[in-house]
Amino acid sequence: MADDLHHDESAQNALDHVGRLQAQWARERPDLDTSAMGIVGRLHRVAAVLHEELRPVFAAAGLSDGDFDVLAALRRAGEPFELTPGELAATTMITSGAVTKRVDRLVAGGWVTRSVAGHDARVRHIALTPSGRDLVDRVVGEHFANEERLLETFSDAERARLTALLTQWARALGA
Repeated sequence: MADDLHHDESAQNALDHVGRLQAQWARERPDLDTSAMGIVGRLHRVAAVLHEELRPVFAAAGLSDGDFDVLAALRRAGEPFELTPGELAATTMITSGAVTKRVDRLVAGGWVTRSVAGHDARVRHIALTPSGRDLVDRVVGEHFANEERLLETFSDAERARLTALLTQWARALGA
């Protein structure tokens, strides 16, 4: 009996955190299927770790991840590297209020400008400044290198399969 208990403890220690939770549920409620929890729980944990691993690159440049999102959206827009606040909200998937706060910080940093459209005084344009473009071009290279580092455990085939699965799931969820 003591050997069985030691074996159970060793098996649980070999599991990750989510695996330990699944084992506990299997013991307490063997009638429940915890396979979905295994996937969703691990994705939550991976997302939290990824957030912590990605932020330092932005912080080293004096940016939040949200600030970087705005700069990157403007850079991806191409010449003249400008979008309306509504376009920024749509491409960064945040509210217009969040766009305003981020743009205010970026204007204060000298990385973007805010101007009124010549054809309609109600329309605003947010544009990268030359220093903003230099900053985003430098940081995006560091960011992509950091993402590569975080994915180095996967082969090219595994990355392609993971991409396909996540894309399929995102579509099914309407994300």
